[in-house]
Amino acid sequence: MDAPPRLDPALGSPASPCEDVIKNLSLEAIQLCERDGNKSQDSGIAEMEELPVPHNIKISNITCDSFKISWEMDSKSKDRITHYFIDLNKKENKNSNKFKHKDVPTKLVAKAVPLPMTVRGHWFLSPRTEYTVAVQTASKQVDGDYVVSEWSEIIEFCTADYSKVHLTQLLEKAEVIAGRMLKFTVFYRNQHKEYFDYIREQHGNAMQPSVKDNSGSHGSPISGKLEGIFFSCSTEFNTGKPPQDSPYGRYRFEIAAEKLFNPNTNLYFGDFYCMYTAYHYVILVIAPVGSPGDEFCKQRLPQLNSKDNKFLTCTEEDGTLVFHHAQDVILEVIYTDPVDLSLGTVAEITGHQLMSLSTANAKKDPSCKTCNISVGR
Repeated sequence: MDAPPRLDPALGSPASPCEDVIKNLSLEAIQLCERDGNKSQDSGIAEMEELPVPHNIKISNITCDSFKISWEMDSKSKDRITHYFIDLNKKENKNSNKFKHKDVPTKLVAKAVPLPMTVRGHWFLSPRTEYTVAVQTASKQVDGDYVVSEWSEIIEFCTADYSKVHLTQLLEKAEVIAGRMLKFTVFYRNQHKEYFDYIREQHGNAMQPSVKDNSGSHGSPISGKLEGIFFSCSTEFNTGKPPQDSPYGRYRFEIAAEKLFNPNTNLYFGDFYCMYTAYHYVILVIAPVGSPGDEFCKQRLPQLNSKDNKFLTCTEEDGTLVFHHAQDVILEVIYTDPVDLSLGTVAEITGHQLMSLSTANAKKDPSCKTCNISVGR
């Protein structure tokens, strides 16, 4: 038997007369059968028309792993209701993660508490995911059987992204494995020659921000929303210079670190993930102070101290800016404003294009204990 959902103070308190949690919610093996039309056919559950059918269902206060639910019902036989049955299902999605286990319908049993009540549980709710929900009222009999109403209408809703609280949990896990800091001097971006030709011909020499893909944590608030340009800053331990291999193309744009990262920019933590591999990725966002990207990040991401953090720092020594990056994680840096090619240089690398290292639309390993937190993946 799974443990009951935990009370989230931010979502309501049992002391409130209007709001309660399903603190007695369980995934007990009372085998609520699949619907045949609107009615339950389980041998241990009797059908009783007199119980009121929930209608006008409302979903509110949605987070990445919880929601509040309420509904209306006729007063007829209302005092006989002892429990609510909630049928929660993940909506079918042809683009869902094919590596993840098959999701099964979740039948939740709750004592009849005042509405609205909070449904919370990371073991059956994932962030940024569409669900369907329907409700029955039920009356438990002395013999342990239930009489139930017909099912309500089915409604749909979508859970939210990770909040700053969840991202801070990811941040703290990433700090544990970040390792020591290495000095670097340039940010760089690898692409095919055709990309840089296109930038020169169609965009007046300026690389333009584009919407981040869906790589990384499923609940990341920057995926599919934040616009930016990806850069790397990792260096080889023995040379202190960028590696000569890249998964993204044989041509590399290099720019002095201070052109992108300086006292006039803010630094944010965006994500921490792996792709079924031993090494981990940390996504950071650099945004010029007051820019649209900065405003987007302020509302959604934990801000880092640019001079003192475990991943990427900019400090001043003898009047010169000095930069360091974490050694034991692969940093993916998103810069939120356009970058003109004239600010750096473009040259062909001498190494190989390692396509296997590409993170484009890569899905996070949901089973990794290092980079997952106790909410949906």
